[in-house]
Amino acid sequence: MELRHLRYFVALAECLHFTRAAGQVHVTQSTLSHQIRQLEEEIGQTLFDRAGKRVAMTEAGQLFLAFAQRALKEVDHGIAMLRPAAADGAIGRVRIGATHTFNISLIPECLALYLARHPTVRVQVEELAADEIVARLHAGELDIGIAYRPRTATELHFEPLFHEEMVLVVSSAHPFAARRRIRMVELHQRPLVLLPGYFSTRTMLEECFAASGTEPVIVAEMSTVAPMLGLVSRTQVAAIVSAHAVPPGMSGLKLVPIESPTPVRTPGLLWKAGVPMPAPVRSFALVVRREATKKRR
Repeated sequence: MELRHLRYFVALAECLHFTRAAGQVHVTQSTLSHQIRQLEEEIGQTLFDRAGKRVAMTEAGQLFLAFAQRALKEVDHGIAMLRPAAADGAIGRVRIGATHTFNISLIPECLALYLARHPTVRVQVEELAADEIVARLHAGELDIGIAYRPRTATELHFEPLFHEEMVLVVSSAHPFAARRRIRMVELHQRPLVLLPGYFSTRTMLEECFAASGTEPVIVAEMSTVAPMLGLVSRTQVAAIVSAHAVPPGMSGLKLVPIESPTPVRTPGLLWKAGVPMPAPVRSFALVVRREATKKRR
């Protein structure tokens, strides 16, 4: 059985007229008739009753129709997801909201690959806090977001991309700089700079502190990672951030893995559920998925 057999069958089932169905699938009437007979022989059931010019579906044909339509719908959906935006004639724009962490490396990597393939699509990237990305997606002001799972239930679809461990970042002169690993409890009463409390990451870290009985001294709160790292490089204050948030080759900093427990975040794609994703946005999402797969390895 081939895909064309299903397409011919569904066309005839909808028209119940060989001439009209043949025109719909762009073949001759004799070709359509021959292909339907092939399908019936393979299935071992008569799908249509033919009485002169009159065509009616048999009980077997009516039963098979729903499965054939479902199969074709899935195949067509898969083809549409894989088809390049330019092939769809989709010349438009993609509006992306990303948190700072992903705007450092993941977004530039994905955009370089995407724009090389789709030079006619215009891309707009905004660096936003996760809660603002959620609000802008709800308002229809963004097409897709790259952030962490929302803290509260929303009407957005969240597709996890990978899991990332957060690390302790210290200056090369810090007492922990030479450590290969550090337990969470060892941060008890140690000075830290962290994201403010309205970030989901801060909530997750507070849960880790509580689980290990740790009470660090929060000497500063900063809403972006860059100034946090600047403070860390100049003082004995440490920070807990994603390893991906530290620019490659940044001198004077050491990254130390944390255990017992290890803080873990799950970034993913966010978009409005129930709203068809335009072709340029689908193509960008595919690039993000491929690049995220590399980070899982």
